[in-house]
Amino acid sequence: MFAQLLNMTSHGFKSSKQDFTFGPWKVTATKTHIMKSKDIEHLAEDMNLPSLPEMLFGDNVLRIQHADGYGIEFNAIDALKRVNNMEDSVKVACAQEWQENSEHSKEVMKPYDWTYTTDYRGTLLGGDTQITVTETSDRIDLEKLKAREQIMFFDEVLLFEDELHDHGVSMISVKIRVMPTSFFVLLRFFLRVDGVIIRINDTRLYHEASGM
Repeated sequence: MFAQLLNMTSHGFKSSKQDFTFGPWKVTATKTHIMKSKDIEHLAEDMNLPSLPEMLFGDNVLRIQHADGYGIEFNAIDALKRVNNMEDSVKVACAQEWQENSEHSKEVMKPYDWTYTTDYRGTLLGGDTQITVTETSDRIDLEKLKAREQIMFFDEVLLFEDELHDHGVSMISVKIRVMPTSFFVLLRFFLRVDGVIIRINDTRLYHEASGM
């Protein structure tokens, strides 16, 4: 079952919300406008960070929830909570130059991870069911993912992006595709500091319909 809702915000930005039902699971992908400056400032204060990504989609979310209430969602706020607000992640001349030229440098000299590197893996939804996370030796069957199946639902949700004052890019987004037999989720944090570093943190989730 598939439903889609589109509307225009007062600023002319197209927002969308898509729902898709896969057995007992409901997938919801919500995309809307960038957070307002005043809201970003308040959020930065709460997180004890001098600044936040220039393109922060605080209301964007991808949620996968079982009929029993448990599940997982991906949102920008929880991803930013995993950013180091005490020290730099990349201690190089490029980072120093960025900080010296930053509009925030005159306001605060507090060190923080200006690349917004995060190891965020999603936010668990418990409902009335207690969820526990344990290590496993199980691995995703990549051969099954390579099989040509009909894609019944696909979406990509951007959580935040920053061009690091023209020194590269830092971004995190999540994609989902649902096939007749399974669904696959890829959450990716991507960082490129020009001439210095490329960093990718991936989280992959795979669920087979037989395990419903």
